[in-house]
Amino acid sequence: MAAIEKRGNNSYRLTVSCGYDKQGKKIVKRKTIDLSYIKPNKQQEEVNKQWILFKDEVEKGIFMDAGKITFEEFIRKWLKDYAEPELAPKTLHRYKELLNTRIIPAIGHIKLNKLQPTHLVEFYNNLRENGIRNDAKPGGLSERTILHHHRLISSILTCAVQWQFILNNPASRVKAPKVERKEARHFDIEQTEYILSLLENEPIKYKTAIYMAIYGGMRLGELSGLEWSDINLDTGILKIHQSLQHIPGQGTFTKSPKNQTSNRPISLPKTVINLLREYKIWQNGEKSILENLWNDRCNNIFTTKTGDPIYPGTISNWFRKFIKRHNDKVINNDTISKDDKKKYLLNEINFHGLRHTSATILINQGLNVTTVSKPLGHARTSTTTDIYSHSLQKADIEAANKLESLFSKENTKNKKQG
Repeated sequence: MAAIEKRGNNSYRLTVSCGYDKQGKKIVKRKTIDLSYIKPNKQQEEVNKQWILFKDEVEKGIFMDAGKITFEEFIRKWLKDYAEPELAPKTLHRYKELLNTRIIPAIGHIKLNKLQPTHLVEFYNNLRENGIRNDAKPGGLSERTILHHHRLISSILTCAVQWQFILNNPASRVKAPKVERKEARHFDIEQTEYILSLLENEPIKYKTAIYMAIYGGMRLGELSGLEWSDINLDTGILKIHQSLQHIPGQGTFTKSPKNQTSNRPISLPKTVINLLREYKIWQNGEKSILENLWNDRCNNIFTTKTGDPIYPGTISNWFRKFIKRHNDKVINNDTISKDDKKKYLLNEINFHGLRHTSATILINQGLNVTTVSKPLGHARTSTTTDIYSHSLQKADIEAANKLESLFSKENTKNKKQG
């Protein structure tokens, strides 16, 4: 029995003998690999290396037979060998939720090498059915959520191909759920000015946080993770280099930002710097009141009442309640007419919408994509373009109208002179 057999143009079957069973039957482990990515004159050298590695896996008892393992078994291996060492904690937590709540229960039992595109299509259609939602709301999952499932499955199966458990990825032959691109939810300039005016009567800690989110365009985790040493109150330069996150069961912790470009400086205007100075004075007052009860080891800008790092959701939850509290007050105010109430009501947009607000306003003021993407910390300008395509389109139309107006005036002027 040959240890290495060529099965096709670029396909090879590896065979390793590993003793005999109780009935005296020879135990054989086999594995088929695809070397189409290797030049023909280098394939024999590569297949010999792969056979040695395969033999070592079999002898150590760590070989998983691709013909016998289920999709769930491979997922567990993927989590242990790749996801847990490589992925950010929050990303890993979100992936495990998708895997454990729906993917594994639905298709985890299928043999890895038997998983077909039709299985995935049926699974996605099931996610669209009424009653599938955990929140008990009518209807199925959104196409965006289904797309998240598809991308995760495809990523895992791509890994299975790379690790040579399967020859191709069945998810690549499934049409990805189509998601309609929507404009990122944000406040317009008028509502933003209105919000800033309303904050004058709010606690200084939250007032400062909202100002920084609007003027700095930072993520919630980045804002929550800021320390006083990260900002120079003389120059107005703020350095983003970490993010505060909370994961159920793991608690609150600090991590490096989303990507390398997320490590970035942000210039804050004098309005925000002056507010930060005022807030620091207030915080020092809180320290002096609590004395030994204050956590002196924490240097965070935003803290709990005892000086510990703030739970990230505290700021976003406060902002949500702030919007609701204001809107309820307007709705219940009988001195304001029904028509006028619409002018005072704020759109119910979450905290992340402040980041979109910051970027959208900058774009509408004529700043180019490259300039806007830097303070946002996007790894690629294409990310900024994708998220704010609607705003960029509006800015382009406005620019075209300005040009038309300019040249129309010039033509009128020339006619008069002629």
